[in-house]
Amino acid sequence: MASALLRKATVGGSAAAAAARWASRGLASVGSGSDIVSAAPGVSLQKARSWDEGVATNFSTTPLKDIFHGKKVVIFGLPGAYTGVCSQAHVPSYKNNIDKLKAKGVDSVICVSVNDPYALNGWAEKLQAKDAIEFYGDFDGSFHKSLDLEVDLSAALLGRRSHRWSAFVDDGKIKAFNVEVAPSDFKVSGAEVILDQI
Repeated sequence: MASALLRKATVGGSAAAAAARWASRGLASVGSGSDIVSAAPGVSLQKARSWDEGVATNFSTTPLKDIFHGKKVVIFGLPGAYTGVCSQAHVPSYKNNIDKLKAKGVDSVICVSVNDPYALNGWAEKLQAKDAIEFYGDFDGSFHKSLDLEVDLSAALLGRRSHRWSAFVDDGKIKAFNVEVAPSDFKVSGAEVILDQI
């Protein structure tokens, strides 16, 4: 049922052509060759942490340039913490392939979701993934809005969230970009796909 509801929020077509379709229809403002920092000017993300850590850091945020400049980064976005495909497949695909990604010269693997950093922190701990993956909240959705990757998942009681996607970014420049046809799909945004694109 949830999968059917999530599919209603997306355009149809084959998963293999999803990223190309997004770019060609203007559904995403980024694609291969784009500068991810310039695409989201002034946007910062919130590193996953406990409430006490948030208070201790005066609720600090991390500018995108600090995340991407001078680094090779694999980043993946997903609809939400504690949701089905995100917990059962998307995050585990990166956690289970972290050594292969690092062997290809990737400096960091980042998961970003339209969630607060405290929920993301609890979720990352539950998945035992914090040692392998950096988790960042996009609490107000501004990052995903800037990239035109926002989707309304109110039918599944999630509100405005992110499409499921992945990218390989080298010094801020997107080298590979993948977007699923539906947020419930998991065909092109996993670690196995991005490994072949690095």
